[in-house]
Order: sequence, then structure tokens, then C-alpha cells
Amino acid sequence: MTVKWLIRSQSVVTLAAGMVYPYYLLFLKNLGNSYSKYGLAFAVFTISSAAISQWLAPRLDRHGIQILMISSLGMMLAMLAFPWVTSYVWVLVLQFVMGSCSAMQKMSERLLLADHTENGARGTIIGSYHFWTSVSSGFAVILGGYLIDWLTINALFYTSALLYGFSAWACWRIRKANSDMNKDMNKETNVN
Repeated sequence: MTVKWLIRSQSVVTLAAGMVYPYYLLFLKNLGNSYSKYGLAFAVFTISSAAISQWLAPRLDRHGIQILMISSLGMMLAMLAFPWVTSYVWVLVLQFVMGSCSAMQKMSERLLLADHTENGARGTIIGSYHFWTSVSSGFAVILGGYLIDWLTINALFYTSALLYGFSAWACWRIRKANSDMNKDMNKETNVN
């Protein structure tokens, strides 16, 4: 297996995130137009991300791909829920979920990058990874602006949810392929 699947799936995640986050202030403005509310929501996001990282750390080596898949599914569900939010309390709940998913995504992507590269030969792959995720981020901001102009901010959340779902599906396929490959290797080992 190559690291190309990771670059592709995380470029899609970056596209999904980049479409929503720059325009998130517009969404919060409709719920109350308060910088302190935005500050609290962002703090819930970052603190939940920090807290979940401590819980994830001992589980990461065994379940990296699964954690990456769960993070995309969690973000997909959060994006689907946002258009229905009418209370700031629910914004905080979703921020907690998103912060947790962010920790899962960041930690597992770094683990998988390290797992699929060799010491002394990581620079080229990490450079490619950074290039494609950065291009996705830039494209996402432009696409997000057009979606809001042509449709609504809700369309932005739904499109982002679709992209997160696609990333989760890609992780599931890789996890399944790895599982099938490990079963085949175990069979060969047992036969010998």
C-alpha cells in the first residue's frame, strides 16, 4: 500500500474543512453576533481536541485507520447537524464533537504518514502531502464563497458533510484492504 490514499483522503478532508471554517463566523452571526460567543465556541473546540488527544494516545498505534475513519464520520454528522441548530448550546455541543474529531484526524494522519514512510526518506512524501492539502484548502475557500453566494450557508454544510463522508468511505476501503491482506499473510504463514 502506498501513502497516496492518505494524501487523497486528507486532501478531501481539508477541502471539506476549508469550505466551512472561513464562513463559520457568518453562521455564528446569525445566532447572536457576539465575539465572546465565538471565542467560547473556539475554546470548546481546542480544549476538547487537547483533552481527547490524551485519551487517544495509547490507542493510536493499533487503530490509526479506524480513528481516521471515525473522525471523518463524526465531522460528517456535525456538518449535517449544523443547519438545524437554533441554539448556542447546540453550537457548543457540536464544537466539542468537532474538536474531538479534529484530534482524531490530526493524530492519526501523522501516525499514518510516519507508518508509510521510511526514516531519511520522508521529506518528499511530506512535501507532497502538504502541497495537496494546501491546494485543497485554497480551493475550498473559493468554492465555499461561491456556494454561499449561489445557494445558502446550509448548502456549504451539506457539501462539506458529503466530502467528509467520502473520506470516511476511502478510509474504510483501505482498512478493509489492509485487513484482507493481513488475513492472506497469516494464512501463508500458517501453511508454511
